[in-house]
Amino acid sequence: MRYFTAGESHGPQLTAIIEGLPAQMPLTAEMINKELKRRQGGHGRGRRMQIEKDQVLITSGVRHGKTLGSPVTLTVVNDDWKHWTGIMGIEPLADDVNPEDIKRRISRPRPGHADLVGGMKYGHRDLRNVLERSSARETTMRVAIGAVAKQFLRQIGIETVSHVTEIGGIVTDPSSYENLSMDELRTVIENDPVYCADKDASVRMVSAIDDIKGRGDTLGGVVEVIIDGCPPGIGSYVQFDRKLDGKLAGAMMSINAFKGVEFGLGFKMAQKPGSEVHDEITWSKDRGYFRKSNRLGGLEGGMTTGMPIVVRGVMKPIPTLYKPLESVDIDTKEPFVATIERSDPCAVPAASVVAEHVIATEIAKAIMEEFRSDTITGLQKEIEQYRQYVKEF
Repeated sequence: MRYFTAGESHGPQLTAIIEGLPAQMPLTAEMINKELKRRQGGHGRGRRMQIEKDQVLITSGVRHGKTLGSPVTLTVVNDDWKHWTGIMGIEPLADDVNPEDIKRRISRPRPGHADLVGGMKYGHRDLRNVLERSSARETTMRVAIGAVAKQFLRQIGIETVSHVTEIGGIVTDPSSYENLSMDELRTVIENDPVYCADKDASVRMVSAIDDIKGRGDTLGGVVEVIIDGCPPGIGSYVQFDRKLDGKLAGAMMSINAFKGVEFGLGFKMAQKPGSEVHDEITWSKDRGYFRKSNRLGGLEGGMTTGMPIVVRGVMKPIPTLYKPLESVDIDTKEPFVATIERSDPCAVPAASVVAEHVIATEIAKAIMEEFRSDTITGLQKEIEQYRQYVKEF
């Protein structure tokens, strides 16, 4: 499976094309729209979420609610485009129009964004050409693609969930939710204002977001994604670029504003002896092989172990501040105080949704690499046979 996304933040639409999905898989726009709505939620979102009500159109690859095996095209129309047609128009400028006179031209790069380096790389003197594509608006399509991947994973008994574990130094207590089932955890998270499973921490997170918004600043945090039901042996140790944890780390780090990733105990492993890090192996007739603990987050040697995959990512505070930072105008080379494009005081809850979907996409891709996937029923049979094989190994 492979995919591409296209579109600018204030352009007419966002588009994704997914190739390699098996035929006969149930898929509807409603399945995707539910996830797009979650991405737009969470306490701390800004005004753009009131402007755009993201709804997907499936324009190829699906007939009567089932995939055809041909490329699937997803489109999300930008409702705000009607206000940007003169600024982001596709047609060439008239001969008497000076590009430097275009409304909302940007010559002042914002610290923490792609503006300045992107302008250098692609030769853009109007930095809007950079920020329109580098914007986190692109994650709309990453979630849409991930919603398709999650539907695929459900067909073979793999479930996903994501939640916020830290915002602005407020950390959840895992004991408050670690004994919940995936369904129970998902229910708690989807009904929480910051997608947090620890109710006490959630209250403090909401307060911290409100406080930071009043001060014109922003907050980052940590999100956790859990994948349950993945069979052992997905990925490989034989080449560096086939290791699944490497692919998952790359997917997490590809999300806007993410600056770190860890699995299982993660960086805490540096503080512990090996006896408190590695997971002992046991076996039972009902379960086959399994680990007595899951400190390594369901991955060993670049492959799944059959235990839940647990991966976390850290998101930096959004750099667009209402308490602006200093930068330099590329035209005049004079210092200035950075302008505001749009900003959320905290987008960590929404980022947890994006993280879940990019991780689900990588898991789906890895499954399709391992098994024949022309039809969903054929793949289901192969997966079931493989599960029985590893259980009896």
